[in-house]
Amino acid sequence: MKKMIIHGGKPLSGEVCIGGAKNSTVALIPAAILSESKVQLDGVPLIQDVKNLRAILDDMNVSSELNETCLEIDPTRIVSKPLPNGKIKSLRASYYFMGALLGRFGRAIVGMPGGDDIGPRPIDQHIKGFEALGARVSNECGAMFIQAPDEGLHGARIYFDMVSVGATINVILAAVRATGTTIIENVAKEPEIIDLATFLNNMGAKIRGAGTDTIRIEGVPHLYARNSHTIIPDRIEAGTYLSMAAAIGNGITVKNIISEHLDSFLAKMEEIGVHFDVNEDSIYVYPTGDLRMVTVKTMPYPGFATDLQQPITPLLLKAQGEGMIVDTIYPKRVRHVPELVRMGANITVENDIILLRHTDKLQGTDVTADEIRAGAALMIAGLMAEGTTTIHKVENILRGYDRVIMKLRNLGADVEMADEADSVETKHVIEAVATEKKAL
Repeated sequence: MKKMIIHGGKPLSGEVCIGGAKNSTVALIPAAILSESKVQLDGVPLIQDVKNLRAILDDMNVSSELNETCLEIDPTRIVSKPLPNGKIKSLRASYYFMGALLGRFGRAIVGMPGGDDIGPRPIDQHIKGFEALGARVSNECGAMFIQAPDEGLHGARIYFDMVSVGATINVILAAVRATGTTIIENVAKEPEIIDLATFLNNMGAKIRGAGTDTIRIEGVPHLYARNSHTIIPDRIEAGTYLSMAAAIGNGITVKNIISEHLDSFLAKMEEIGVHFDVNEDSIYVYPTGDLRMVTVKTMPYPGFATDLQQPITPLLLKAQGEGMIVDTIYPKRVRHVPELVRMGANITVENDIILLRHTDKLQGTDVTADEIRAGAALMIAGLMAEGTTTIHKVENILRGYDRVIMKLRNLGADVEMADEADSVETKHVIEAVATEKKAL
């Protein structure tokens, strides 16, 4: 276990370059096993989730090689095998192997996924989609057993009862090699869905409508990767650094951005009173003055992203007045709130609604990052705070933020990583010395 130590209160400036989208990458890597030739992904973020997914690939005899941000995956000698537990439990996106294995082999045994504890995230819509394609699905001993009929999966018309990014991706992965036509309605419209469809279409898939309410898939018997695929920039990482730039920046340029993916977030920033210039593939954020408190309500894309409600919270604490955050996607996503209170934030939760009031200053202290985006909020708060902030369980931040220490230091932040074991040992030494002095 590691911790992040931040000596806050120092204005940041300079440039930061956004990496490839985590939420695309964690779908593209499982999707790569649908190919019958080598796959190359460019712009891969250097995050823990990528390491975990590569370890799962290795278990299936799929080799992968990462050279800087270029990942080459060779699924040509893939072995169909159960993935009931172990590594599969380390991240939620591992459930994309359900659809990918079902599409490739017509069967899958995959453990129930892990990931952040941000409230209920059922997979009933995934199961509904698999069953509509003809598969039998059962849950045995905490693992999903999914089996296509002898004649293989067949096209179907599927209507999701609720918009789900995960279910949309999983059903695409299963249907892309099914016989016939699949029409999926009430689907997620996130840019990461479009990125996945582009990747698969370049391998010979026939997917239309990605980015709209309805996706139409004509099944094909084979997929072959012919060209490298460049992953879209991470809009959540971008929003996090934009929030940071507005909260404690002295002029920061955030590079490698597709601004259209951030329309709802940028509109909210403008409403708060943040001034910025949108360029072709970058955004410059000016030092902030007076800010206005607002209400943030998360919604499915193109609405305000649930993954950005926590990173924008420290910025809101600087604003005058009272505001609130209503997360309609994951109402229980409030584990950062008590940690911010420990730092002096005037913030509470009532009936799953986060209530914010202007906070004059934050004070550094020991806090815990219980999930990725909560960690991002604490990281920004630590940079704003007076004194030293120590963030424990920093592995959760590393799961989703590419080379975060390097990027923060390049902006002028005084931040470092340390082993938790070292801190415990040091504490014991200090206590021993104190005891010895007292005895003398």
